[in-house]
Amino acid sequence: MTVPQPLPHSSPLIAGSVLPIKRAEELLATLPGVIAARIIASENGAVDEIHVLTTSEVTPKQTVRNIESALIAHLGMRVDHRKISVATTLESQPTKEQREAAREKEAREAKAAADAAAAPVQPAAPTLPLKLERISGRLLYFEDVEVRRSRAKGIACRVTLKKGDESFVGEAEGMENERSRIELAARAALQALAQAEPSDRALALDGVRLIEAFDREFVFVGVTARLGRSSALLTGSCEIRESAETASVLAVLDATNRWIAHTR
Repeated sequence: MTVPQPLPHSSPLIAGSVLPIKRAEELLATLPGVIAARIIASENGAVDEIHVLTTSEVTPKQTVRNIESALIAHLGMRVDHRKISVATTLESQPTKEQREAAREKEAREAKAAADAAAAPVQPAAPTLPLKLERISGRLLYFEDVEVRRSRAKGIACRVTLKKGDESFVGEAEGMENERSRIELAARAALQALAQAEPSDRALALDGVRLIEAFDREFVFVGVTARLGRSSALLTGSCEIRESAETASVLAVLDATNRWIAHTR
């Protein structure tokens, strides 16, 4: 009878004792500059993708090397560097004290919400809808996003941005799935932005990702910006609150407004 041989340490499997996803993600989250980490497995349990969100303190190349070294040293696991995707945000990683303060604030807010639920219900004061909310420091306002379905065209996304008293509309079409919806919203936002800021600057969508961090879900976008012969990768993110499409548009504005202001 043939005796099954144990898997080598270089096996790409992540199920069982070879590489538990939760443990590996927690390990990657402890690396310098890493804010959040997520491992995606294929149907057979192999490592398909590793996505990390980092600060600008550590370069993406160094982060990839850190990930490879950490997985080998702690879990005996070799992962192809081409499966590692690194996204950099301009936001700094919170310190231990800041995280503790945030947890205390959440606890106070939860207690206040519980106390409010036990109190008599009072009529709520009217509030502005999210689509009219001003994003602090931005050059453009997000006004609206509309998703339409068509048997012939699949899905169409229409984004309206506002600058002063003027409105600018961008549209994008494609096949419907969860990822394409946020990509179409981002592309439509870039079209509207190009109308609002016509110049020799060119903006192209590099990619859109859904990322889980701090028990929340975010849309993270990368935009390639070109001015003359130079180019740069701009990144932006936004927590999903109203809809993933809305968060995608706001993430595009987060990535581009600062660059537009500096290149005027």
